Amino acid sequence: MLPIVAIPPATGGGATDPGTTTGYPHASEAIGTVRQIYDGALSPDLAVNTYRNIDRLFPTRTIEPGGTPYPLPAGATSLTQASFTLNGKTYSMADFMTVNRVAGLLVLKDGKIVNETYRYGNTQKTRWMSMSVAKSITSTLIGAAVKDGYIASIDDQVIKYVPRLAGSAYDGATVRNVMMMASGAKWNETYTDPSSDRRQLLEAQISQKAGSAMDLMSKLPRAAAPGAAYNYSTGETQVAGEIVHNAVKKPLAQYLSEKIWSKVGMEAQANWWLDSPDGVEIGGSGISATLRDYGRFGMFVMNDGVAAGQQVLPTGWVTEAGTPKVLSGGQPISYGYLWWIPSSGQSATDSAFYANGIMGQQIYINRKEKVVIVVWGAQTDPAGNGTLPVLPFFDAVVAALK
Repeated sequence: MLPIVAIPPATGGGATDPGTTTGYPHASEAIGTVRQIYDGALSPDLAVNTYRNIDRLFPTRTIEPGGTPYPLPAGATSLTQASFTLNGKTYSMADFMTVNRVAGLLVLKDGKIVNETYRYGNTQKTRWMSMSVAKSITSTLIGAAVKDGYIASIDDQVIKYVPRLAGSAYDGATVRNVMMMASGAKWNETYTDPSSDRRQLLEAQISQKAGSAMDLMSKLPRAAAPGAAYNYSTGETQVAGEIVHNAVKKPLAQYLSEKIWSKVGMEAQANWWLDSPDGVEIGGSGISATLRDYGRFGMFVMNDGVAAGQQVLPTGWVTEAGTPKVLSGGQPISYGYLWWIPSSGQSATDSAFYANGIMGQQIYINRKEKVVIVVWGAQTDPAGNGTLPVLPFFDAVVAALK
């Protein structure tokens, strides 16, 4: 069993070092609250402090790294310029980083670092929040569980692994439906609306009451037949986390450490939020890790799920997970198995895909050009108003590296 760092949820902000982050360079910083994050109420400076200290907002479980870090050598040349044009205006890399409040940028080409930038006082030791980037990591764990035989098939019924949802809108939905955001359960993802389903899920997490998230999910009405409609839902990924937890019969953080974090050779401990003390990890957010370790995760996926010479994911899983899916009525969606799929531009041509989280977090993977890009955002508006789209920037980076 991996260690649990139990810290009471912050409700008023201003928390300081809880005594479990000894040696962490940002441990003494004042931070905001999780409600302030979703309300878009953090000042720019407080947002930076909070995003690199999210393990102080909820109890967490540690994701242990391996013994020897996976090497990320410097490339022969550095990438310092990449520009793109949008609505008749040209933006430089510096423009993108300024407008999108990029707090960290890592660009890997052929497994080598061609750009590693830290801003707002971040360093190689900084752990930064993932937000919904964690969703793509959860779906990757489903792949590992299939490879290990814990999940017989992604066409299995959800209730086979989460019997708590029997009789709910999830009764009849499959694991595949959940990974496509197409369970058919009704869901409102509006971050800033206190009455939305997303905020109700957040309140369940704040309550730190075991089972409260699944209680919420079990009460959702059905809006469509399973597999018939795409509807982005963070609740869906809490169900995905429960599927992994119940199938492998161990914590997600422990399974992630055993299958990926230790095998790939991550260099630092990471953390993952829990729904309750000693509870289940939050499948849709709450991982906190270093920039380079996010990059190593991207390399693991780019290398088709092979770590330390072992095939951790089923053969072909990455291709399947990272390509557009089709709903039961034949409608294509720009979404894979909890990965975003570009629908136009060079990234679409290259069959690239990416993990994406609010406030500006991304892991972009272009297997054709062997490029991985990690972005940490320090944005304060959950809706991303006033920011530049990320795909033109990713395309510009890939083009500059050719």
